Amino acid sequence: MAIVSSHNPNSQPQPEKEPPASLLRSQETTEDRANPQQEETLRPDRLENYIGQKDLKQVLEIAIQAAQSRNESLDHLLLYGPPGLGKTTMALILAGEMNVNCKITTAPALERPRDIVGLLVNLKPGDVLFIDEIHRLTRTSEEILYPAMEDYRVDITIGKGSSARTRSIQLQPFTLVGATTRMGALSSPLRDRFGLIQRLRFYEPEELTEIITRSGTVLNIDLTPEGAIEIARRSRGTPRIANRLLKRVRDYAQVKASGNITENVAKEALELFEVDPMGLDWTDRKLLTIAIENFNGGPVGVESLAAAMGEDAQTLEEVCEPYLLQIGYLNRTPRGRVVTAAAWEHLGYDRPNEQLSLL
Repeated sequence: MAIVSSHNPNSQPQPEKEPPASLLRSQETTEDRANPQQEETLRPDRLENYIGQKDLKQVLEIAIQAAQSRNESLDHLLLYGPPGLGKTTMALILAGEMNVNCKITTAPALERPRDIVGLLVNLKPGDVLFIDEIHRLTRTSEEILYPAMEDYRVDITIGKGSSARTRSIQLQPFTLVGATTRMGALSSPLRDRFGLIQRLRFYEPEELTEIITRSGTVLNIDLTPEGAIEIARRSRGTPRIANRLLKRVRDYAQVKASGNITENVAKEALELFEVDPMGLDWTDRKLLTIAIENFNGGPVGVESLAAAMGEDAQTLEEVCEPYLLQIGYLNRTPRGRVVTAAAWEHLGYDRPNEQLSLL
């Protein structure tokens, strides 16, 4: 839903000329948290219902209670970590706990100054503004945020040339929640203006099992505990992947089985979708297999791997390698990528003795 600036008929007239409406009108860059979509129903609406991230929850519970006791808005919060761990969900929960609205947008959608200004001037007291991929903000939009975050003020320029003048618009106190998957790409002046900086970690299989069980209840899926565990262990520690696999297994169970997701049904479905017990998909296994069969397990450069797979090198580095590095199936060395002994064993290969001298 677009957030378009509007004038309150009961507001007091301003002594100065109002800035052009086009400057304060945001484009269709936000969505309302009231949109009734199925994906939203899987999101918990309260902090007590949020599964996992115990350390983060403790920090936020203290911050929320402190802000409520002082009758102030929550301090600005920066959430960083891999995608799919619940950064957007946490922003919505914070708004619910503070009993305010949450406006959601993404940094690439805020290219022009009027986009970010239009959002800021329409915020109500205490509102939460969530900006996803905040490290991709343009320099102009980022500089507009500096006084908005510190002084709840936005400065705009009216007119051109010698008649140009700057006017400051006072904003309502608000909470900016920024999310990023690349903490290092965030500029230091913007990062330092956040009062809370928290990292989201990957989830344990037990936590993912709870999430899958809850999602199964919300979606009215007949799911056994063993079936939930089988899906959880193949979900790469990520709730988004867990919910996606649950929906695909549900489809398989409805068509090929009686609709009940048991351990065996989950295994059959996930094997059909080429997701193995460690969560590796076809591309992951192909990368490891080519490194083993064509390059004796490495060391091998990523460009050589990409050429042998017919894949883009950036895709391998940003999509495949992070999880393989995380679970210890791949190493990055100065000489190139090396497949570890655990990966050789997982794929059923006997590791040659000569590779030991390369590590």
